[in-house]
Amino acid sequence: MTAAEGVLGRGSAPRPDGKVRAFLKLVMIEHSVFALPFAYIASLTAMFRLDREIHWGRLLLVTVCMVGLRTFAMAANRIIDREIDARNPRTATRELVTGALSVRSAWTGALIALAVFLGSAALLNPLCLALAPVAVVPMVVYPYGKRFTHYPHAILGLAQAMGPVGAWIAVTGAWSWDAVILGLAVGIWIGGFDLIFACQDVQADRAHGVLSVPARFGVPAALYGARAAHVVTTVLLVWYALATGAGPFFWTGLLIVVVAFLYEHSIVRPHDLSRLNRAFFTTNGFIGISLFVCALADLLVRGLTV
Repeated sequence: MTAAEGVLGRGSAPRPDGKVRAFLKLVMIEHSVFALPFAYIASLTAMFRLDREIHWGRLLLVTVCMVGLRTFAMAANRIIDREIDARNPRTATRELVTGALSVRSAWTGALIALAVFLGSAALLNPLCLALAPVAVVPMVVYPYGKRFTHYPHAILGLAQAMGPVGAWIAVTGAWSWDAVILGLAVGIWIGGFDLIFACQDVQADRAHGVLSVPARFGVPAALYGARAAHVVTTVLLVWYALATGAGPFFWTGLLIVVVAFLYEHSIVRPHDLSRLNRAFFTTNGFIGISLFVCALADLLVRGLTV
Protein backbone atom coordinates (compact mmCIF):
# COMPACT_ATOMS: atom_id res chain seq x y z
CA MET A 1 0.00 0.00 0.00
CA THR A 2 1.32 3.44 -0.87
CA ALA A 3 1.34 6.32 1.58
CA ALA A 4 -1.37 8.02 -0.45
CA GLU A 5 -3.55 4.94 -0.20
CA GLY A 6 -3.03 4.88 3.57
CA VAL A 7 -4.14 8.49 3.87
CA LEU A 8 -7.16 7.76 1.69
CA GLY A 9 -8.06 4.80 3.89
CA ARG A 10 -8.12 7.01 7.02
CA GLY A 11 -10.48 9.51 5.41
CA SER A 12 -13.87 9.12 3.89
CA ALA A 13 -14.18 6.40 1.26
CA PRO A 14 -14.58 7.60 -2.34
CA ARG A 15 -18.02 7.39 -3.87
CA PRO A 16 -18.67 4.28 -6.03
CA ASP A 17 -19.22 6.42 -9.13
CA GLY A 18 -15.93 8.18 -8.38
CA LYS A 19 -14.17 4.82 -8.28
CA VAL A 20 -15.65 3.91 -11.65
CA ARG A 21 -14.51 7.20 -13.19
CA ALA A 22 -11.05 6.77 -11.70
CA PHE A 23 -10.82 3.22 -13.03
CA LEU A 24 -11.90 4.26 -16.54
CA LYS A 25 -9.30 7.03 -16.45
CA LEU A 26 -6.70 4.57 -15.20
CA VAL A 27 -7.23 2.21 -18.14
CA MET A 28 -7.67 5.06 -20.65
CA ILE A 29 -10.78 3.43 -22.04
CA GLU A 30 -10.97 5.87 -24.95
CA HIS A 31 -7.72 4.48 -26.36
CA SER A 32 -9.52 1.32 -27.45
CA VAL A 33 -9.57 3.18 -30.77
CA PHE A 34 -6.06 1.83 -31.45
CA ALA A 35 -7.08 -1.84 -31.43
CA LEU A 36 -10.76 -1.97 -32.40
CA PRO A 37 -10.49 -0.81 -36.05
CA PHE A 38 -8.23 -3.72 -37.00
CA ALA A 39 -10.41 -6.23 -35.18
CA TYR A 40 -13.34 -4.89 -37.18
CA ILE A 41 -11.38 -5.15 -40.44
CA ALA A 42 -10.65 -8.81 -39.69
CA SER A 43 -14.21 -9.57 -38.58
CA LEU A 44 -15.86 -7.90 -41.57
CA THR A 45 -13.46 -9.48 -44.06
CA ALA A 46 -14.23 -12.88 -42.53
CA MET A 47 -17.97 -12.17 -42.79
CA PHE A 48 -17.53 -11.13 -46.41
CA ARG A 49 -15.87 -14.44 -47.16
CA LEU A 50 -18.38 -16.40 -45.10
CA ASP A 51 -21.69 -15.20 -46.57
CA ARG A 52 -21.24 -11.50 -47.44
CA GLU A 53 -23.47 -10.43 -44.55
CA ILE A 54 -22.67 -8.41 -41.43
CA HIS A 55 -23.55 -10.41 -38.33
CA TRP A 56 -24.22 -7.65 -35.83
CA GLY A 57 -24.52 -9.87 -32.78
CA ARG A 58 -21.16 -11.44 -33.44
CA LEU A 59 -19.61 -8.05 -34.14
CA LEU A 60 -20.94 -6.82 -30.80
CA LEU A 61 -19.35 -9.79 -29.01
CA VAL A 62 -16.04 -9.08 -30.76
CA THR A 63 -16.26 -5.51 -29.47
CA VAL A 64 -16.97 -6.66 -25.92
CA CYS A 65 -14.10 -9.16 -26.09
CA MET A 66 -11.64 -6.56 -27.33
CA VAL A 67 -12.62 -3.89 -24.81
CA GLY A 68 -12.72 -6.42 -21.97
CA LEU A 69 -9.28 -7.82 -22.68
CA ARG A 70 -7.73 -4.41 -23.27
CA THR A 71 -9.25 -3.09 -20.04
CA PHE A 72 -7.85 -6.04 -18.10
CA ALA A 73 -4.44 -5.58 -19.72
CA MET A 74 -4.27 -1.86 -18.96
CA ALA A 75 -5.40 -2.34 -15.36
CA ALA A 76 -2.87 -5.14 -14.78
CA ASN A 77 -0.17 -2.98 -16.35
CA ARG A 78 -0.93 -0.06 -14.04
CA ILE A 79 -1.12 -2.30 -10.95
CA ILE A 80 2.14 -4.11 -11.67
CA ASP A 81 3.97 -0.89 -12.59
CA ARG A 82 2.64 1.36 -9.83
CA GLU A 83 6.00 1.55 -7.99
CA ILE A 84 7.86 2.33 -11.22
CA ASP A 85 5.21 4.93 -12.07
CA ALA A 86 5.72 6.60 -8.69
CA ARG A 87 9.41 7.19 -9.48
CA ASN A 88 8.79 8.70 -12.92
CA PRO A 89 7.65 12.37 -12.98
CA ARG A 90 5.58 11.73 -16.13
CA THR A 91 3.53 8.97 -14.51
CA ALA A 92 3.57 10.08 -10.86
CA THR A 93 0.04 11.48 -11.14
CA ARG A 94 -1.56 8.19 -12.15
CA GLU A 95 -4.50 7.10 -10.04
CA LEU A 96 -2.79 4.21 -8.23
CA VAL A 97 0.15 6.43 -7.31
CA THR A 98 -1.89 9.35 -5.98
CA GLY A 99 -4.42 7.16 -4.20
CA ALA A 100 -7.35 8.30 -6.32
CA LEU A 101 -7.98 4.57 -6.83
CA SER A 102 -6.97 1.74 -4.51
CA VAL A 103 -5.14 -1.35 -5.68
CA ARG A 104 -8.08 -3.46 -4.50
CA SER A 105 -10.51 -1.45 -6.64
CA ALA A 106 -8.17 -1.69 -9.62
CA TRP A 107 -7.93 -5.49 -9.24
CA THR A 108 -11.72 -5.68 -8.91
CA GLY A 109 -12.16 -3.79 -12.16
CA ALA A 110 -9.47 -5.85 -13.88
CA LEU A 111 -11.05 -9.17 -12.87
CA ILE A 112 -14.52 -8.00 -13.94
CA ALA A 113 -13.06 -7.05 -17.33
CA LEU A 114 -11.35 -10.44 -17.57
CA ALA A 115 -14.62 -12.23 -16.76
CA VAL A 116 -16.39 -10.17 -19.44
CA PHE A 117 -13.72 -11.15 -21.96
CA LEU A 118 -13.87 -14.86 -21.16
CA GLY A 119 -17.68 -14.86 -21.07
CA SER A 120 -17.88 -13.16 -24.47
CA ALA A 121 -15.35 -15.60 -25.93
CA ALA A 122 -17.45 -18.49 -24.63
CA LEU A 123 -20.51 -17.07 -26.41
CA LEU A 124 -18.67 -16.88 -29.71
CA ASN A 125 -17.42 -20.42 -30.35
CA PRO A 126 -15.39 -23.21 -28.68
CA LEU A 127 -12.12 -22.28 -30.39
CA CYS A 128 -12.37 -18.69 -29.14
CA LEU A 129 -12.89 -19.93 -25.59
CA ALA A 130 -10.01 -22.42 -25.86
CA LEU A 131 -7.61 -19.74 -27.13
CA ALA A 132 -8.80 -16.98 -24.78
CA PRO A 133 -6.34 -17.86 -21.97
CA VAL A 134 -3.50 -17.78 -24.50
CA ALA A 135 -4.43 -14.17 -25.33
CA VAL A 136 -4.29 -13.22 -21.66
CA VAL A 137 -0.71 -14.40 -21.08
CA PRO A 138 1.22 -11.67 -22.98
CA MET A 139 -1.05 -9.02 -21.45
CA VAL A 140 0.31 -9.96 -18.01
CA VAL A 141 3.88 -10.68 -19.14
CA TYR A 142 4.26 -7.30 -20.89
CA PRO A 143 4.49 -5.07 -17.78
CA TYR A 144 7.04 -7.47 -16.28
CA GLY A 145 9.01 -7.43 -19.54
CA LYS A 146 10.72 -4.15 -18.77
CA ARG A 147 12.29 -5.87 -15.77
CA PHE A 148 14.07 -8.63 -17.70
CA THR A 149 14.45 -7.57 -21.34
CA HIS A 150 15.30 -4.45 -23.30
CA TYR A 151 12.59 -5.43 -25.79
CA PRO A 152 9.26 -5.23 -23.93
CA HIS A 153 7.90 -3.50 -27.04
CA ALA A 154 8.03 -6.85 -28.83
CA ILE A 155 5.89 -8.44 -26.12
CA LEU A 156 3.36 -5.63 -26.51
CA GLY A 157 3.37 -6.19 -30.26
CA LEU A 158 2.70 -9.91 -29.78
CA ALA A 159 -0.20 -9.12 -27.46
CA GLN A 160 -1.73 -6.71 -29.95
CA ALA A 161 -1.21 -9.07 -32.89
CA MET A 162 -3.71 -11.48 -31.37
CA GLY A 163 -6.61 -9.06 -31.81
CA PRO A 164 -7.27 -9.46 -35.57
CA VAL A 165 -6.58 -13.20 -35.38
CA GLY A 166 -9.09 -13.63 -32.57
CA ALA A 167 -11.64 -11.45 -34.35
CA TRP A 168 -11.42 -13.61 -37.48
CA ILE A 169 -11.78 -16.81 -35.44
CA ALA A 170 -14.79 -15.25 -33.69
CA VAL A 171 -16.59 -15.15 -37.04
CA THR A 172 -15.47 -18.38 -38.68
CA GLY A 173 -14.46 -20.61 -35.77
CA ALA A 174 -11.35 -21.53 -37.76
CA TRP A 175 -7.73 -20.46 -38.07
CA SER A 176 -6.77 -18.05 -40.88
CA TRP A 177 -3.31 -17.19 -42.12
CA ASP A 178 -4.70 -14.03 -43.74
CA ALA A 179 -5.71 -12.91 -40.25
CA VAL A 180 -2.18 -13.71 -39.06
CA ILE A 181 -0.76 -11.35 -41.70
CA LEU A 182 -3.04 -8.56 -40.49
CA GLY A 183 -2.25 -9.40 -36.88
CA LEU A 184 1.49 -9.20 -37.50
CA ALA A 185 0.99 -5.84 -39.24
CA VAL A 186 -0.89 -4.51 -36.21
CA GLY A 187 1.59 -5.95 -33.71
CA ILE A 188 4.64 -4.52 -35.47
CA TRP A 189 2.86 -1.18 -35.96
CA ILE A 190 2.05 -0.88 -32.25
CA GLY A 191 5.47 -2.17 -31.21
CA GLY A 192 6.96 0.52 -33.44
CA PHE A 193 5.04 3.39 -31.96
CA ASP A 194 5.71 2.04 -28.47
CA LEU A 195 9.40 2.54 -29.29
CA ILE A 196 8.59 6.18 -30.01
CA PHE A 197 6.54 6.57 -26.85
CA ALA A 198 9.28 5.06 -24.67
CA CYS A 199 11.75 7.73 -25.79
CA GLN A 200 10.28 10.27 -23.39
CA ASP A 201 11.18 8.10 -20.37
CA VAL A 202 14.85 7.47 -21.15
CA GLN A 203 16.28 9.41 -18.21
CA ALA A 204 13.85 7.96 -15.66
CA ASP A 205 14.26 4.44 -17.05
CA ARG A 206 18.04 4.59 -16.86
CA ALA A 207 17.95 6.07 -13.36
CA HIS A 208 15.70 3.32 -12.01
CA GLY A 209 16.85 0.30 -14.01
CA VAL A 210 13.78 0.05 -16.26
CA LEU A 211 14.68 -1.73 -19.49
CA SER A 212 13.74 -0.56 -22.97
CA VAL A 213 15.28 -0.06 -26.40
CA PRO A 214 15.71 3.73 -25.90
CA ALA A 215 17.26 3.20 -22.47
CA ARG A 216 19.72 0.62 -23.82
CA PHE A 217 20.55 1.97 -27.28
CA GLY A 218 19.48 5.63 -27.14
CA VAL A 219 16.68 7.69 -28.63
CA PRO A 220 18.06 7.85 -32.21
CA ALA A 221 18.33 4.06 -32.41
CA ALA A 222 14.78 3.68 -31.07
CA LEU A 223 13.40 6.09 -33.66
CA TYR A 224 15.23 4.26 -36.44
CA GLY A 225 13.79 1.01 -35.09
CA ALA A 226 10.30 2.52 -35.16
CA ARG A 227 10.78 3.58 -38.78
CA ALA A 228 11.89 0.07 -39.72
CA ALA A 229 8.90 -1.40 -37.89
CA HIS A 230 6.51 0.82 -39.81
CA VAL A 231 8.12 -0.09 -43.13
CA VAL A 232 7.52 -3.75 -42.26
CA THR A 233 3.95 -2.89 -41.24
CA THR A 234 3.35 -1.33 -44.65
CA VAL A 235 4.74 -4.40 -46.42
CA LEU A 236 2.47 -6.68 -44.36
CA LEU A 237 -0.59 -4.54 -45.10
CA VAL A 238 0.21 -4.76 -48.80
CA TRP A 239 0.50 -8.54 -48.42
CA TYR A 240 -2.84 -8.64 -46.60
CA ALA A 241 -4.50 -6.57 -49.34
CA LEU A 242 -3.22 -8.94 -52.02
CA ALA A 243 -4.15 -12.05 -50.03
CA THR A 244 -7.73 -10.88 -49.49
CA GLY A 245 -8.29 -9.44 -52.97
CA ALA A 246 -8.77 -5.90 -51.65
CA GLY A 247 -10.14 -3.25 -54.00
CA PRO A 248 -9.34 0.43 -54.67
CA PHE A 249 -10.80 1.77 -51.43
CA PHE A 250 -8.53 -0.40 -49.28
CA TRP A 251 -5.50 0.61 -51.34
CA THR A 252 -6.50 4.25 -50.85
CA GLY A 253 -6.59 3.63 -47.11
CA LEU A 254 -3.16 2.05 -47.28
CA LEU A 255 -1.84 5.14 -49.06
CA ILE A 256 -3.27 7.29 -46.25
CA VAL A 257 -1.48 5.07 -43.73
CA VAL A 258 1.85 5.53 -45.52
CA VAL A 259 1.41 9.33 -45.58
CA ALA A 260 0.51 9.28 -41.87
CA PHE A 261 3.63 7.23 -41.11
CA LEU A 262 5.79 9.73 -42.99
CA TYR A 263 4.20 12.59 -41.08
CA GLU A 264 4.59 10.80 -37.75
CA HIS A 265 8.29 10.24 -38.26
CA SER A 266 8.86 13.77 -39.55
CA ILE A 267 7.62 15.44 -36.36
CA VAL A 268 9.55 13.31 -33.84
CA ARG A 269 13.31 13.77 -33.84
CA PRO A 270 16.03 12.51 -31.48
CA HIS A 271 16.59 15.97 -29.98
CA ASP A 272 13.01 17.22 -30.25
CA LEU A 273 10.31 15.09 -28.62
CA SER A 274 7.95 18.03 -28.06
CA ARG A 275 5.41 16.66 -30.54
CA LEU A 276 5.64 13.05 -29.40
CA ASN A 277 2.10 12.96 -28.02
CA ARG A 278 0.75 14.21 -31.32
CA ALA A 279 2.61 11.43 -33.11
CA PHE A 280 1.55 8.78 -30.60
CA PHE A 281 -2.08 9.54 -29.88
CA THR A 282 -3.42 11.70 -32.72
CA THR A 283 -1.60 10.19 -35.68
CA ASN A 284 -1.93 6.56 -34.66
CA GLY A 285 -5.62 6.99 -33.83
CA PHE A 286 -6.07 8.53 -37.27
CA ILE A 287 -4.25 5.60 -38.91
CA GLY A 288 -6.54 2.99 -37.37
CA ILE A 289 -9.79 4.81 -38.08
CA SER A 290 -8.82 5.81 -41.63
CA LEU A 291 -7.85 2.30 -42.66
CA PHE A 292 -11.01 0.86 -41.12
CA VAL A 293 -13.26 3.35 -42.95
CA CYS A 294 -11.56 2.60 -46.25
CA ALA A 295 -11.63 -1.17 -45.65
CA LEU A 296 -15.34 -1.02 -44.80
CA ALA A 297 -16.09 1.01 -47.92
CA ASP A 298 -14.12 -1.48 -49.98
CA LEU A 299 -16.04 -4.46 -48.59
CA LEU A 300 -19.40 -2.74 -49.09
CA VAL A 301 -18.55 -1.92 -52.71
CA ARG A 302 -17.48 -5.53 -53.27
CA GLY A 303 -20.80 -6.86 -52.00
CA LEU A 304 -20.86 -6.96 -48.18
CA THR A 305 -24.46 -6.38 -47.11
CA VAL A 306 -25.55 -4.63 -43.94
